[in-house]
Amino acid sequence: MSRTTFVLTALLASLPVLAVAALPADDHADDSGPLKPRHLKDEVSRTTGTATIAGKSLTYSAEAGILVVYTKDPMDDDPPSADNAAATPAAGDKPQGSGGKTGAVEPEAGMSYYAYFLGKEPNPARPITFIYNGGPGSSTIWLHMGAFGPKRVVTREDTHTPAAPYRLADNESSLLPDSDLVFIDAPGTGFGHLRGTDKEKAFWGVDQDAHAFANFIVEFLSRHGRWNSPKYLFGESYGTTRSAVLAYVLQEEKSVDLNGVILLSQILAFDTSADGPEFNPGIDQPYALALPTYAATAWYHKRLPNQPPAFEPFIKEVEAFALGEYMSALTQGADLAPERRAAVIAKLHEYTGLPADYIARADMRINGGVFEQHLLDDRTTGRIDTRFSGPTIDLLDKVPPYDPQAAAISSAYVSAFNDYARRDLKFGDGKIFKPNNYAGIGGKWDFSHKAPGMSDKLPGTLNVMPDLAFVMKANPQLKVQLNSGYYDLATTYFAAEFELRHLQIPPDVAKNLEFKRYQSGHMVYLQESSRHELHDNVADFIRRTQTH
Repeated sequence: MSRTTFVLTALLASLPVLAVAALPADDHADDSGPLKPRHLKDEVSRTTGTATIAGKSLTYSAEAGILVVYTKDPMDDDPPSADNAAATPAAGDKPQGSGGKTGAVEPEAGMSYYAYFLGKEPNPARPITFIYNGGPGSSTIWLHMGAFGPKRVVTREDTHTPAAPYRLADNESSLLPDSDLVFIDAPGTGFGHLRGTDKEKAFWGVDQDAHAFANFIVEFLSRHGRWNSPKYLFGESYGTTRSAVLAYVLQEEKSVDLNGVILLSQILAFDTSADGPEFNPGIDQPYALALPTYAATAWYHKRLPNQPPAFEPFIKEVEAFALGEYMSALTQGADLAPERRAAVIAKLHEYTGLPADYIARADMRINGGVFEQHLLDDRTTGRIDTRFSGPTIDLLDKVPPYDPQAAAISSAYVSAFNDYARRDLKFGDGKIFKPNNYAGIGGKWDFSHKAPGMSDKLPGTLNVMPDLAFVMKANPQLKVQLNSGYYDLATTYFAAEFELRHLQIPPDVAKNLEFKRYQSGHMVYLQESSRHELHDNVADFIRRTQTH
């Protein structure tokens, strides 16, 4: 297993489980049943709604549907000859063009989406923001129903949300007053499906995924007359990885300059991850970059031997130690003097609350999973939000087999969305919604990536920092906003900031970067005050970055 495979597998394991008129009644007349395999096609349902947002009652139009995207323009192929048409493998399947092998079917993906436009009729002068979660292999139910959609599911902030009935509320923090919104489910998730020869290979990979999203976006712009609208990308978790590559593909292959890229819980360079750094010996950055999150978590749970009263001064002290004395000690390896080693171990005990003898036995290198499992004795902290905790499954495990935060909210989101989509958006009847497709993706995801300027895909751990750097230099007006939670151990805030501060961009371009921190975790919006702060920061970013 490669280093990138390990990190992405860890991301998958901890994430929450889980315009055309409405279609006429005879649209599926040729289908053998609502759950039988059939050829993919575009589908749209339009509705209107109201919600109280930012203290005002607003009317909006909504669009839920499926948009079919292809790996290449299907009109580029000649239609099959009469002889080839007879060899079509199955009724309803679309044969490959004359240049392909007999019986092969071009791969395609039906990507489900949910779009919201302020007012009864869309205004093409308004900004439009394309929003997606990560995984890879996650739908966008979390950002849709937790952060920016006009409705949100109500969950508890740091404990398990009780079982149904769940409650939907108007989302005071929706971005709709400042931008039209398009929430996009990744290929093979949500209500979407894949079809065709080598369909997983065609869509499940770093570059393949970015091209699918790029094709979706340009087709959406064309169908809705939004080519001249200010345009934004908003990605969470692996969605930030996607954003770096997607921004490059949009700019270089589609000639689409973006106004802004908004990153939430970022990971661009997978060597910085706290997941399994022991399998990547010689690369000590992850230990130092994760330390502030360990310290914040121990502070939150009051596990520090000398609990500081104020958070901010404490965390700044830890950050300075992490990049200074601690990083220096780690890089010295076996040459570190015994007295310095003892001093560093003492500091790590003070900052993490873990026993000094364990830190010594771990050679000062604390694994993220070990920290989650052992900070709270017989309870396990969350990984994507370490404020959460739950009963430890097995006290003898080195790392926890589940994430208490994911377990705490998944049912609420999935249940509430399934009801909302069918009842309010009038979409999803006869369909199964997949909150994620982690099991299906498994080892099929292609982690290799062709970086800007390279003729071939690079081996080794995934790093898309060059993509974002290239886009920012080619489009020097592009603004980038990073949003991070202190209690996120899946994509630590200090690692995210480290990545952006090491982009290969000149100082005048680096001024286009901005950093926001929150007293929350990976899904910043789970905490009410942080959700409002996130809204305010993103809305302000969109207002400031429109060109006139």
